[in-house]
Amino acid sequence: MKLTLIGGGGVRSPLFVMSVLRWQDRVHVDELCLFDIDEHRLELFGAINQEVVRRAGSPFRLTTTTDARTALIGADHVVTTIRVGLEQGRALDERIAINHGVLGQETTGPGGFAMALRSIPAILGYAALLNEVSPNAWMYNFTNPAGLVTQALRDAGFERTIGICDGANGGQGAFALYAGVPHEAIRAEVFGLNHLSWCRAAWLDGIDILPRSLADDRFLRSMQTAFDPALVRQVGMHLNEYLYYYHSAEQAVAAISAESKTRGEEIVELNKRLIQQLEEIGVEKNPEKALRAFFGYERRRGSTYMHYAFGGMTIEEAERQTAEAGMGFDADIPAEAGEGYAGVALSIIEAIQTNKTLYTALNVANRGAISGMADDDVVEVSCKVENGQIDPIEIGEVPAFQLNLMKTIKLYERLTIQAIRQRSRSLAIQALMVHPLILSYTRASSLVDAYLKAHAEYLGTWGS
Repeated sequence: MKLTLIGGGGVRSPLFVMSVLRWQDRVHVDELCLFDIDEHRLELFGAINQEVVRRAGSPFRLTTTTDARTALIGADHVVTTIRVGLEQGRALDERIAINHGVLGQETTGPGGFAMALRSIPAILGYAALLNEVSPNAWMYNFTNPAGLVTQALRDAGFERTIGICDGANGGQGAFALYAGVPHEAIRAEVFGLNHLSWCRAAWLDGIDILPRSLADDRFLRSMQTAFDPALVRQVGMHLNEYLYYYHSAEQAVAAISAESKTRGEEIVELNKRLIQQLEEIGVEKNPEKALRAFFGYERRRGSTYMHYAFGGMTIEEAERQTAEAGMGFDADIPAEAGEGYAGVALSIIEAIQTNKTLYTALNVANRGAISGMADDDVVEVSCKVENGQIDPIEIGEVPAFQLNLMKTIKLYERLTIQAIRQRSRSLAIQALMVHPLILSYTRASSLVDAYLKAHAEYLGTWGS
């Protein structure tokens, strides 16, 4: 079985490779191919990944290539995780939004919109090539904004495409931890859109443990810390953490605006520092030191993730702590890494390869699962994977509040895809006017013009 990672030169590709190693006895990979258009990064992180595989006894062949056709020929499963414009593009997206007084976040609101402008044309190109050279392959899209990109892929006719996100199963994991049972012991009912979803039930041995969990202050303090407990109980469901950007929008904008740099600008600096350090070390000369640098980077990167919502260290505090330690990135090499999106993709691959039944939340065509949404709307919903088929589980009616927010964001997504397809500035403005975090025509038009100018290298010329 050949598994291909599009974006294999990414700074977090070693985590993906470590997950494949962990799953190897269950998925039986013969070749893991890392593809990237950035030759230098692919060489650098390819060497780290080769070392990770070597230390595990080389249970499969790891290959690298900058040729997309080579990467996709013979592929059975393909995971996409690319960032057109690299982290500098993300930093621009977020800073432009903040300068306009609205949320600066890479997937939600204008930041996600700007990323979609660059991501969708690139991913459609890879999907077309995959359909040509390996038409029976499955594509698992993790390229952000994952739901919007997956909608564009499905609209273009690529039906063997699934949107994946580790956050989709956040409720399932939270309830499993609370109950002290394995993740798979919980049967969750998830509905919504990517980064806009809710878990309305968590079944354990035939009993829905969600009501008693939400009634427990201990659960809310440990599992839903981004939200006021009164809000969680009012909604009566587990909330996807990205709903913080809707329910606490003004707080998020104020917190991000008050910092010396956005999350994207922080990542630009962290990635630059890591790459410089790896170049100085020489991965092949000193693989132990290179791996310690990588996992030190991961620890530092994770220390400030959504800190304004979860109460972690601020960017300034994390930088001060690093400076006081008097060293660059350095950390012990873990035996295994957190799986994130890789675990979602690999669990589906296992189910397809072995005919094992899997229940998980994915981004797929609605097909009647959620009442009020169109059949061809890509939704984030609990699914059953069985006998090579991936089917959404019937959710039925959902509360009006959630449904109307979903329909509004879906309209925004549809308009964004049309704008990209037609290269239309006016449709792009309409898309942002629909989004509840923007709404204003003057703000939407100014944002669209700023993004078209900032990313002209990738977007080219658009009409009115």
